[in-house]
Amino acid sequence: MSPERGAPAPEFKLEAAGGKRYSLSDFRGKWVVLFFYPKDGTKG
Repeated sequence: MSPERGAPAPEFKLEAAGGKRYSLSDFRGKWVVLFFYPKDGTKG
């Protein structure tokens, strides 16, 4: 199920290449750009 357009992004956590973990809430109050792309090696 996709979020509605204009709705806040759901909370999530990611691990950076150096092993540091980031969560979306770490950037609260700052501009953040989220970019999603199709699976590597696919058209699009």
